[in-house]
Formats: sequence, C-alpha cells, structure tokens
Amino acid sequence: MLRINQLKLLPGEPTEHLEKKICRILHLKPGTTFQWKMIRQSVDARKKPEIYMVYTVEVSGLNEKKILQHPPKNVTSVSEKAYRFSACGTMELKQRPVVIGSGPAGLFCTYLLAKYGYRPILLERGKDAKSRQKDVETFWKSGTLNPESNVQFGEGGAGTFSDGKLNTLVKDKLGRSKFVLETFVTHGAPERILYEAKPHIGTDILIPVITEIRRSIEKLGGEVLFQSKVTDFELKEKENRRILSAVIVNDTKRIPCDLAVLALGHSARDTFETLYRKQVPMEAKSFAVGVRAEHPQEMIDQAQYGRKRGTDLPSSPYKLTAQTKSGRGVYSFCMCPGGYVVNASSEPGRLAVNGMSYSGRDGENANSALIVTITPEDYGTDSPLDGMEFQRRLEEKAYELGQGKIPIQQYGDFCKNVKSTEFGEVKPQLKGEYSFANLRELFPDYLSDALMEAMETFEQKIHGFSRPDTLFSGVESRTSSPVKLPRNEECESPIEGLYPCGEGAGYAGGITSAAMDGMKVAEAIGRKYAPMTDSRTYAVHSGAASSNRSR
Repeated sequence: MLRINQLKLLPGEPTEHLEKKICRILHLKPGTTFQWKMIRQSVDARKKPEIYMVYTVEVSGLNEKKILQHPPKNVTSVSEKAYRFSACGTMELKQRPVVIGSGPAGLFCTYLLAKYGYRPILLERGKDAKSRQKDVETFWKSGTLNPESNVQFGEGGAGTFSDGKLNTLVKDKLGRSKFVLETFVTHGAPERILYEAKPHIGTDILIPVITEIRRSIEKLGGEVLFQSKVTDFELKEKENRRILSAVIVNDTKRIPCDLAVLALGHSARDTFETLYRKQVPMEAKSFAVGVRAEHPQEMIDQAQYGRKRGTDLPSSPYKLTAQTKSGRGVYSFCMCPGGYVVNASSEPGRLAVNGMSYSGRDGENANSALIVTITPEDYGTDSPLDGMEFQRRLEEKAYELGQGKIPIQQYGDFCKNVKSTEFGEVKPQLKGEYSFANLRELFPDYLSDALMEAMETFEQKIHGFSRPDTLFSGVESRTSSPVKLPRNEECESPIEGLYPCGEGAGYAGGITSAAMDGMKVAEAIGRKYAPMTDSRTYAVHSGAASSNRSR
C-alpha cells in the first residue's frame, strides 16, 4: 500500500479532486484503476489568510514495486497493521471479572473482555445514558442535583457531557487508538473521526454511540448493571498477600470476584476514600485548577485563520501554554469551539464547571479551561487524598460565591479584584444558572496572579484574548485525578486482583487515552487468565470482530 502525504486542497474544494492529484503524483495513465482512502485531514493556516486543507491518503491496487523504483516526493510504502488481542492466559477464572465504572476506560475494557469470552460484569453507579441525560438537563434548568446521576456519573462517564474530543498524544504502536475510533464509528459515530487531525464527536452523538457499545457488550455475553455503586471491597490475607475476594454493591449486594478493574473516573471521591480505608496503595499527584474562559468564536476564527471562517472551515480551536515568572505552568485545556460552559457538579454544596460542544460546534462562543499546575507541595502530603480535599475546598467556595449557581466574572473585573455587575459584548453561553461574583475570592493569590500573567502572554498569541469582557467561570477543578493508584507492568495493584485503570487511577487524560488504557488492562487480564467460554481467534477490522471457533 502506498501512502501519499501533503496533498492540498482549498477549503471547500471537493475531496474528489484528490483522485486527480493522486494520478498526477503517481504518473498514472488515464483509465488506471485503483482504490484510495483518506487517512488524515488537517488545516494549514500557517500563511493565513492563505489556508489549505492538507490530506494524507493511502492507495492500493497498483504496481507498488514499479512506482517505488523512483518514488515521487511524499510517497512511501506502508503496511496496514490491525489491532490484535491475544487471550493466551491459562489461569482459570472462578468468578466473572468485574469492571467498576462505565467511562471510556471501563467501557472499552469491558467491550474487549466481552468480545473475547470473559463474560464481564460492568458496574455503573449512575444511570444509563438517556436517563442520565434527563437528570442532567433537569439539573441545568432547576439546580436540583442528583449526586448519582449527573455530568460526572452515569453511562459514558464525564466525557459524555464534553466536547467529545478524540485526539491523543499517547504513542500508539499497537493500533489501540485506531481501534477506539473504529469502534465508535461501528456504533454510529461519523466516519470523519477516522481521518480528522483533531477528531471530535460531540455530546449529542456520543450518547447514542455509547448506548450502542453497551448493547454490543450485552450481546457478546457481558452484563451491565446501572445504579450499582461499589461501596466496599472484601480483601483476604493469604501467604502474606492481600487478595480481592468480592465487591459490595449499594451496601447490600455481594459479588464474589477474582478480579476487579478500577475504572473509577476522577470524581469518584467516596470510592477513593473507601479504598484508602481498605489500605489500598495510592499516592498524591499533581493536577491543575483554574477557570473557564469564554471568547467570541468569531474572534478566535479571525485570529487563527486570518479571516472570517465562513462555511468552508470548521470552528477554530486553539492551544495555549505559558510559564510564569514563578515557574508555574498555565495552559488551555479541553478547548471547546462553539461550545458551552456547563455546571459539572457531582457533590451537594460544591460546584465545578466543564466545557461541552455539540457535534456542530455552532455556538457563539469558544471556551476553554485556563488552568494552573498544582503540586502536592501546594496542598500538603499528610494523606494521598489531600489533593482531593484541596479541590473540594475550591468547589465549596465556588458554590458559596455563586449561591449555588455558576459564579461568573469579566476578566477586567478579575484584574481589578471587584465583582462584576454586567456583561460587555461577550454574553455567556452556559448550561446551568449563573451569578455574578468576584472569582479572586476563590483562589489563593499565587493562582490568581498566574492566571493574569498568563492571560497577557496569551494576548501576544491571539489578539483580543485578554479583552476586559472575556468571561471567567469557576471553578475548573476536575481536570485530572489528584491521586494515582500504583500498578505493576501487568496493570495489577499490590492488592492482588485489583486493576487500576484510566483517568481516575492516574493513567490517562481524555476519552481516547482512557479508552486505550482500558484496552491495555483488558490485554493484561487476557495474558493471565483463560476466557470463561470456548477459546476464540478473532480478526479485528473497523471495530467489529469475526470469530473462528476452535475446540
């Protein structure tokens, strides 16, 4: 197969024109038949306002050996390597494996285990995606929080109510990332996510896609139990080892198990407290906190493209980083073009915000978290849960400042250290009620100072970024888990049978990386344990599997 890089079209130009470019680059005679597919699409705005769509394509059905005798520029030979899962373990599972949490890590771990005959049980403390959506929308309208069914808890995890960004910086030689994207497409996501440089789905599409993945899990022999919160872990001692023997659900139901995957997510604070009481090893880690910043999407497009976006370009994202004089890092995170700031609270009396976009990314504002790095030295190291308590204190203060609503402030007033009383040209795009506040009262001085210093640095990169009517909302505190659950090379905790997994356990940061870590843990289980049904060999393609049974 031939791969051709750096094919360029003008924005809005039909992708069918790529075929003509392929023929010209490969010096093909008229009438030559071949097959081609798009591998990557990105926007090149380095010489704005002169903008191009840049493509990478793969071509098959040609005499590659002849073409590569004198290879044209940007043409190479590649071989397609499909993701492979090997269920080669020999240890017998006496009980079905349990996966705790249905975020991307838990969902993909369960999906693989079900696909390869392990009959997993997936426990989710929240509700199914559609029921959860109703609870979330009720909360945004009325302020009535369901602590077990909200933006953080429920089918799909916190990523369900987000921008649905699927890009990752994780190095991937085994094809896990591609498998994740293909699985999403197989279950209803648009095919464009397979080739977009920065793929995203959007909340409106994520909900039915996640529902379909769950149905696949059930058809493959897995079981998904909602409103099933793990409230305790039974551990036994054997030959100086501590071994998992069961999990307790909703304080009443005991599920015996040889192994449990801890795909908890970063907001399962009560479960982390339970693990700490059970003396499961964990350690404090750095994370970041800050605000959501809203700007007109039109302003961001103008800065990034050098012109109005029109209909031929997507709403522009941005990524910004700064190093303050004090040495703290400040950076944009989870940037949502054409998106909304959402009330993402999960605990009564505490308030946290997040960002969300629908698939069209057609809202008036761009928003992003602007966050400052926080280290264990900032919040104390008496307990590995001190970082979690640091987050809680900020969220309690945010709730107090906003009187239960999202506290919001113009950046100019943030600099003046006064409460806002009106909006400028930038009007909020929020999901949930809001109230004017002075967010300087929320943060320690070092954090507020870092945000203001970084805003002026960002102004040098995007004109208008530090405009006085930029809107700040707080508090963005759930960027990542404040704890890490150690595991060995086979992904197992020092507590035998516990498998920490995903973002909550400290091993991922986003939908795709969490899903990939879930796959990694499933692979580790497959290397140790034999399937609970007949052995199978699968050929994986486009997120689907065909099976050849051997007895």
